[in-house]
Amino acid sequence: MLSRLPPATRYLLIVNIVCSLIVILMTKWHVPAGLRWFALWPWLPGEPWASQAFMPWQPITHAFLHADPVHLMLNMLGLAMFGAVLESEWGTRRFLVFYGVCVLGAALCQFALATWMVEAQGRVAYALGASGGIYGLLVAFGWLFPNDRMGLFFVPTTFKARYFVVGLIALQLALALFGGDTGESHVAHLGGAAFGALLILYWRRDRTRPPQGPSPRRRRSHLRVVR
Repeated sequence: MLSRLPPATRYLLIVNIVCSLIVILMTKWHVPAGLRWFALWPWLPGEPWASQAFMPWQPITHAFLHADPVHLMLNMLGLAMFGAVLESEWGTRRFLVFYGVCVLGAALCQFALATWMVEAQGRVAYALGASGGIYGLLVAFGWLFPNDRMGLFFVPTTFKARYFVVGLIALQLALALFGGDTGESHVAHLGGAAFGALLILYWRRDRTRPPQGPSPRRRRSHLRVVR
């Protein structure tokens, strides 16, 4: 199956799986160095080298780590489904630029929220996972293929991609505002989606937008909500 995926999508999958399994095993064996150094932590004023503090590489490294096998599986399912289609449409270089912008945008939003939580509530929370990048891919898919049908495993119907993506973003916004502590970073999801939408708008304005034609790999998607 991996050999049939475009190169960037394939290697992103492999790196995510390997890095996540290493950190999951380290956590199980009570070796916290993986999370302390490579998850995304907030800024702690006066403690730049504390064990739970922001490091400049974390906006990138956190996107290759996942908290548990289910978290990893759902995000990699989204990456394989949408990443393959978008990389085929845009080419490898543009796809990687887009995915990287979404990941960094999600990290920026999460970092701002987590740093505010330290100052306002005295609470230190870290984040990890590719979810911000995946939500950016979702937005791009819905933008480029608005009439494709998408569905959930447990819902016996499908929806046009444009409505599915809008509904999913609305759900994330509601959870971010009113959902309390769900253990998921809804702000990071929204950040990845927002930065993805802004980049597509920039490409369109610059007249170097991605192709708008039908994808040769277009197929019915069955998506679970990813973290």
